Amino acid sequence: MSTLADPAPLPFVHDLAPARLRELQARAAQAAGLAPFFRDPLGGGGQGPELAVVPPGAFEMGAPEAQRRFGELPLHRARLDRAYAIGRHAVTADEFRDFEAATGHAWPDHLLRSEGRHPAVNIALADAEAYLAWLSAQTGRRYRLPTEAEWEYAARAGSRTAYCFGDRLTCGEANVGALAAPGRGATGWRRFVPFCVPLNQTVEVESYPANVWGLYEVHGNVWEFTADAWAGPLDPLDRAGAEAQPLWRVTKGGSWFEGLADARSAARKPRRRDELDVNLGLRVVREL
Repeated sequence: MSTLADPAPLPFVHDLAPARLRELQARAAQAAGLAPFFRDPLGGGGQGPELAVVPPGAFEMGAPEAQRRFGELPLHRARLDRAYAIGRHAVTADEFRDFEAATGHAWPDHLLRSEGRHPAVNIALADAEAYLAWLSAQTGRRYRLPTEAEWEYAARAGSRTAYCFGDRLTCGEANVGALAAPGRGATGWRRFVPFCVPLNQTVEVESYPANVWGLYEVHGNVWEFTADAWAGPLDPLDRAGAEAQPLWRVTKGGSWFEGLADARSAARKPRRRDELDVNLGLRVVREL
């Protein structure tokens, strides 16, 4: 990513109609000798995750002041100078098991695991990085986590609104939950109230509509690691300090457990590098 002080012109994607956005995607894919959606063959057999080509462009990142919540970035213009490919959905349990079977990667036997085409969860950042290194070795291409800007740009797909579908999100568009207001008791615990969540858990990838660039479940289902370190305070009550926190990463997308506000395109949350959770997964980027 670079600043708009750079002289090279780039399309400002919020000004473009969906048909034009898809045209830019097709052109970027053609320039790379690829289809807009593709998979890389793996050296050991089979194929890697399905990817969508994302064209370069400029966009407005972050949240307007009236919508901004703790830790979110202010609205600012950013640009992506190079096309890249990003997973059409979160890495699935089946895809991660292929890596485990091929490498003997150890998995703690006490952790809850997802199955099939549900997103792989309970994966610490070190596990994600090992998986990405394996994909890179298998394909001869560089796989990595998306930066926060790459993630948000791809998720927005030209939208300025809170979600890629508009300023409102329906149960037919995302797997999200809702947390009620804190109770009156001394503990202040919050009670979980289902909103759109089937059985209060993840759903299979591609269960909900894709955005303009063909990405599924960018709102809800599971939080997704990015490559960016979290900077600044980690608690709303602790406003001190603005240095990067090397043990914490920015995650994006919200999940089946959190509510609508956490699933907005601008929403972000700090998660520890070694954190394991049933609502935390990853989406890959493949460089072009």
